[in-house]
Amino acid sequence: MGAGADHDHRSPGGVAVHHAGGSGGGGGGHGGVTDARVAAAEICSDLRSGELLDPSFDRRTAKLDARDRRWTRELVYGMLRRRPRLDAYLDERVRGGMVRLDADLLDLLRLGAAQLFFMASVPAYAAIAQTVELAKRRHGVGASKLANAVLRRLDRERDALTLPARSDPVDALALAGGHPRWIVARWVERWGIDETARLLEANNREAPLIARPYHVVREQLEAMLESAGIHVDEAPLVRDSIVLASPVSSLTELGPFRQGLFHLQDPGSTLVTQYACVPTGAVVADLCAAPGGKSIELSRNASTVFSSDASLGRLQRVVDNAQRLEVDSVFPFVADARNPAIRPVDLVLVDAPCTGTGTFRRHPDARWRLKISDLAVMASLQRAILKAAADVVKPGGLLVYSTCSLEPEENDAQIDRFLAEHPGWRLDPPPEGVVPQTVLDEGRLRVLPQRHGTDGAFAARLRRGAG
Repeated sequence: MGAGADHDHRSPGGVAVHHAGGSGGGGGGHGGVTDARVAAAEICSDLRSGELLDPSFDRRTAKLDARDRRWTRELVYGMLRRRPRLDAYLDERVRGGMVRLDADLLDLLRLGAAQLFFMASVPAYAAIAQTVELAKRRHGVGASKLANAVLRRLDRERDALTLPARSDPVDALALAGGHPRWIVARWVERWGIDETARLLEANNREAPLIARPYHVVREQLEAMLESAGIHVDEAPLVRDSIVLASPVSSLTELGPFRQGLFHLQDPGSTLVTQYACVPTGAVVADLCAAPGGKSIELSRNASTVFSSDASLGRLQRVVDNAQRLEVDSVFPFVADARNPAIRPVDLVLVDAPCTGTGTFRRHPDARWRLKISDLAVMASLQRAILKAAADVVKPGGLLVYSTCSLEPEENDAQIDRFLAEHPGWRLDPPPEGVVPQTVLDEGRLRVLPQRHGTDGAFAARLRRGAG
């Protein structure tokens, strides 16, 4: 579950790289197993214990070089996106089915199969031998023999592999598109089979890194990035954002990043702050601020941005972002959004904690972590935050509610209920031209991965009566 859709990932994906010795996944290692593969196995272990993918990845790959970090990312994130397909292939080739396997051994087999089928840089013999050695080290000789037999058979039969037939189109789509059935069923009901298929496809593509210039105009930043060897491209929907089109080994080694001349933000998030249309000089409160991208965007027009988050650890990212960009009008502090610790202000942004179903391309682990009960839990929390936020908006002021979810319970239902319970409030869309017409739906912001090529986002701009 994510709180908003701002991203400052320091571990961008990249193309497959052919490694010395042809084995893929870097050198060094533990008794013949490459460090990159050891890291991949440990990340899977972290996910099973409940850790989120991004922090686990950053921690486990911290000592790898940039090339091996990219390789590990391609492997782990790619495996998670294709898990049902890999499981279908493995299940038919494990005697008694996968249910009898230890969860860690199953993840090792998934990683091995992902290398066999989806990592062009890895020869089959390396994918098999390395996985077998990992299985032996983690589970003993019996497990290594099983891994050897299963992966060799997969390799032999690769040209004849087919997915099991599913008579139910939702089952078939969930299997082929790598998402849990319950989520796919919801989306099919809303958008139909064809558009849902496009959404699953969008979620399975690597999300690009997108830079937002700060202190400089777009053309200046483009020139600086190009001179640093980074190819740039147009970003969808937001004119002055820039796609970093070539693999970035390390953001911190990029001069313009160190100098605080840009931050990373998906257009879905940028559109939320543009839709908010902050009046020049306004005092603003961002009540669920981490990691801070929206606070930075709000500071372009606001005189002061009070940025709060319930988590001190997450708030540190707001502090880091504001310091690196030398934004002196953002004031971070720890506070629970259900009890905002501020006097009434001109505009309040509630970028609410949510299920994050609009950001599955960035967080492929989230699709497997999410439970249907999370929708009710999140909706209840959102309702409490929205109600509390309304009390710190001045008469005549603005309340902007946003999520990175695609789910009606977290979006339109929240706004409809709030307006029904607060007769002194009304929907107040921004002036025409502030955001593209294509992302407006009856005055509400609705950004969809399958239609707009960005992360998903929702927002509603509400005006408090002057009385």
